[in-house]
Formats: sequence, C-alpha cells, structure tokens
Amino acid sequence: MAGGTGSRMGSPVPKQFMPLSGRAVIEYSIDTFNDHPSINEVAVVVHPDWRMRMEELAAQRGWSRLKKIIDGGSERYMSSLNAIMAYIDEPDDTNLLLHDAARPWVSNEIVDRVISALQHHEAVGVAVPSTDTVWEVHPDFAERQVGRFVARIPERRLMWMAQTPQAFRLPLIRDAYQRALQDPQFQATDDCGVVRKYMPGTKICVVEGSNENRKITFAEDLNILG
Repeated sequence: MAGGTGSRMGSPVPKQFMPLSGRAVIEYSIDTFNDHPSINEVAVVVHPDWRMRMEELAAQRGWSRLKKIIDGGSERYMSSLNAIMAYIDEPDDTNLLLHDAARPWVSNEIVDRVISALQHHEAVGVAVPSTDTVWEVHPDFAERQVGRFVARIPERRLMWMAQTPQAFRLPLIRDAYQRALQDPQFQATDDCGVVRKYMPGTKICVVEGSNENRKITFAEDLNILG
C-alpha cells in the first residue's frame, strides 16, 4: 500500500519514495515479501502520479514476484478496495496480506506469524502491546471551552498498537468492503476496522509484531530509522 502523497511529511515526494540509507523506503518491504518463500505474488498500490517512478524502481530491481502495479484512490480505503478488486477473480482460498509501504522493516518472522495464523483464521492483524497509558479524549463544548478532555482511560494491559500487514481470506475482505460501500457514513482507517464493523461475527486474530516495524509518518522519522 503506497498510495499516499506525503501530505503529513510536508514534502513534495511521498514518504514511500524518500531515501532511507541510500534506497527508497518502499524497496525494503518489497524485498521482504518478494523474497519470502510463502508469498506467491506481490502487488503495489501507488498514486497515479507516481506510477512511472514505481515502474522505474521495478525495472531496476527486477523483483520476480512483483506482478501488478495498481492505481491508488484518494483515500486509504479506496486504495485497499482497488487492491482487492485486482484479485477479485482469484479462487476463494486466496489470502491477501495488506502492508503499508511506510513500514519498511517488516520482518520475515512477522510475515511467518501472519501466514501461520491465516491457516486457522479468516482475518489476522499485527500489533504490539502499548507501553504507554492510552487516553480516550473528546472536546467539551458544553463548557464553551476550546480544548480536549479525558473521557476514558482504558486498561493499558488491554491496549495494543496496530501495525501491518493485516491479512484476510479473499471472500471475507471482499464481502466486508461490499457491505461498507453500502453505508453512506462509511469511514475507515484500516482494513481490520472494516472487517470488525461490517463482519462483526468474525474474530480477528492478533499476532505480535515488533517495535522495529514502526511507521514513518514525519520527516524526522527517517533520521530515527536510518
């Protein structure tokens, strides 16, 4: 998933194409999936304006399992939907792993855990336990004040921070999105959230990720990761 335009980075170059230790950020995660023995095919979802750059990288690197470059949408969920539609005619036993290109150092061990869990579950997410206390906050307009206020403090031991890849059996994620698109108020920040809301009877298995599988969000993150 490399369809972002880098708005939060404040850069004309999307973060997935920015340099990290001499290579584009996206190259790291493609390497991991391309070289993993249990991955049959890799596809990249990219903003149409950056499709040519992605094609150039593919030609330079010669990734043998990179078979599709798919146009992304204006929102993350639209990019996910385009990816799903690219495999809509595949057999029902097809498994899709959706990974953020902004997480360049996903490991073989994480991919192994996801694939193993998919043998027994229809949906799998990756997460790490939160080391910080998490606050649920809301604006308090009744006080006519501008600010945020603590509404709830969940138990920290129950809080896990989501990562990617998030993985699904094709029929499940296809049907979840079909239901979601019928909802005029549909909003989503991740694909497990779509399954959770629109296929509520489905249990989403969580496997442990890694603190190294962190996400690049701001320009300074490149310095930390590099």
